[in-house]
Amino acid sequence: MRELRIAAVADIHLGEDLRGHYRKKIEGIERRADVLLVGGDLTRHGTIPEGRVVAEELSGLPIPVVAVLGNHDYHSDRNQEIIDLLRDAGIIVLDDEGAVVSIDGVRLGVAGGKGFGGGFAGKCASEFGEPETKAFVRHTKEIAERWRRALKDLDADHKIVLSHYSPVKDTLMGEPPEIYPFLGSYMLAEAADAEGADLFIHGHAHAGTEKGVTPGGIRVRNVALPVIKHAYTVYCLNGDHC
Repeated sequence: MRELRIAAVADIHLGEDLRGHYRKKIEGIERRADVLLVGGDLTRHGTIPEGRVVAEELSGLPIPVVAVLGNHDYHSDRNQEIIDLLRDAGIIVLDDEGAVVSIDGVRLGVAGGKGFGGGFAGKCASEFGEPETKAFVRHTKEIAERWRRALKDLDADHKIVLSHYSPVKDTLMGEPPEIYPFLGSYMLAEAADAEGADLFIHGHAHAGTEKGVTPGGIRVRNVALPVIKHAYTVYCLNGDHC
């Protein structure tokens, strides 16, 4: 079974003024990678015109493209329409679910979605007190449970979790600690560790750090564009650069 090459990026924040620019940067990606994973914040404000630009830039590549939305893609409350638009363009969009792509006979399973916040062990919100606080924490808990079930149900040789929000604070280093609860949650890591995965890809933390690891030993990579400083980066399943 050959080594898969995973291209990944997040936070590309495309708008109509960038039409055609990102596509130029990923031409020939099939010579370096077998699949492209895009970890959310595809747009700036989640508008339909911006979504169309994303579809144009990412559709028709010679390799499969798997994406999730980010918080920016929800801003205009057109997130479901953007998902439908991207799927119509042949892009696999995960919304708290999983999908399997076949690459030269190797089945790669990808599970995930946008994710959400809440913080990390020892310094996190709890499902207690005001209804708003309980709803915030409950939302992340429900997402994590959907991811756990999606990972369990994947019939694949290898598994990757794709998210916008971070599962660990390691990859947030460089961001102000005060905003960690709005950048990710330990519950996302718990879901991945419960069912197992080879790699966890996320974005969102523009000032964060590239590498981290879950408590269960899954390698985590923050692929926000300002962090990787390239149109995409390429990993092997062990998290090393290919």
